[in-house]
Amino acid sequence: MTATSTILVTGATGNVGRQVVSHLMAVHGGAVRALTRNPATAGLPDGVDVRQGDLADSGALETAAQGADAVFLMWPFHDDAPAATVVNALKRCVGQVVFLSSGAVLDGIVPERQPHPVGRSHAAVERLIERSGLRWTHLRPSTFAANTVWWADQIRVGDVVQGAYGAVPMALLHEADIAAVAVRALTESGHDRAVHVLTGPEVLTQAEQVRTIGEVLGRPVRWQELSREAARQRLLADPEFPDTFVDPLLDGYAAMLAAPPTATTDTVESVTGRPARTFRTWVGDHAADFG
Repeated sequence: MTATSTILVTGATGNVGRQVVSHLMAVHGGAVRALTRNPATAGLPDGVDVRQGDLADSGALETAAQGADAVFLMWPFHDDAPAATVVNALKRCVGQVVFLSSGAVLDGIVPERQPHPVGRSHAAVERLIERSGLRWTHLRPSTFAANTVWWADQIRVGDVVQGAYGAVPMALLHEADIAAVAVRALTESGHDRAVHVLTGPEVLTQAEQVRTIGEVLGRPVRWQELSREAARQRLLADPEFPDTFVDPLLDGYAAMLAAPPTATTDTVESVTGRPARTFRTWVGDHAADFG
């Protein structure tokens, strides 16, 4: 990517997108363009070309992509229904896409037979991108460390986090590391047709994650195991948690618990030159979210 190129970031005010914008502003000599639903409240750095719209509005997406050379694409939908429209809009405007896919995608399995719904939808988007003629890079992240903010309400009012599948192991990933890899793929050569599987540097169960949060906050916090049905009802009662994702989430946890041991990769370090950040580091960066 040349120093005068323009890069469009979708989902620019999300956990990862905001980091991608900030990283690009620090290292990319060309223009950085951001797509967001509400530019007035985006709070992005000075110098970012902020455009109104989202992926559900193909006209706004295509307008924002006009004149851009590359795009960072995240997928905010729970299925792949809009994928053809989105990819067609992008291929009319840009030459390269770095796609934030999912670690749920399994190699060698067609999208329709992916065992997890998140894997099915993201694999379908991957396939469309690969067949589009665009230059592409797929990022397949492990579990986002930011997902643990789901527990913040419980931690603010007590020292117990209730949930199911506390023994599920995860290689939690800092959003800054995802963004750092994305920016390398957007601005450097050598990433075309690459699938980067990204994980954090350590494997922690949910119970260990809760304990780590407490240690960073300076007080004991412990996990309390619930039955699947009790956890399901708790999630369904949460107005901020989408009902349609409750069963896929719990199904995913059950599958992770039954799967072979979780493995870590060194992809973050091999691409960026620095080791992936630990979950403890992530908690320190986000301690205010639990206070």
